[in-house]
Amino acid sequence: MAIDFVGLLVQIVVAAVIMAPVLWIAGRLLAGKDKAKFTDALWIAVLGTVIGAVLGALVGGLIAAVVMFIVWLALIKHFFDCGWIKAFIIAVVAVIIFVVLVAILAVVLAVLGIVIIGALI
Repeated sequence: MAIDFVGLLVQIVVAAVIMAPVLWIAGRLLAGKDKAKFTDALWIAVLGTVIGAVLGALVGGLIAAVVMFIVWLALIKHFFDCGWIKAFIIAVVAVIIFVVLVAILAVVLAVLGIVIIGALI
């Protein structure tokens, strides 16, 4: 039930650096630039990460995953001032953008001869 605060801090930094820009892009595409500010995307990423860590420490499992999915949608809905369906679509588009960026990064690193998997083993 204990929370690793160093790990949580790392997760918050990663969320701010990686997740926030992706959410911001998806939000601007679907909610509009007036409603989707970068600071809103930062709040979504940081609050979602912190709430997820606390909920995971307290509950865990499938229940925590379902509740966290709803929390992420609620955060997107609140900060980007949109409805539940649009929040869901923004979340899906953010995942697609993230996957595309990771794929592009993997290809670029492979072309440069940098192997990430080999460094982890």
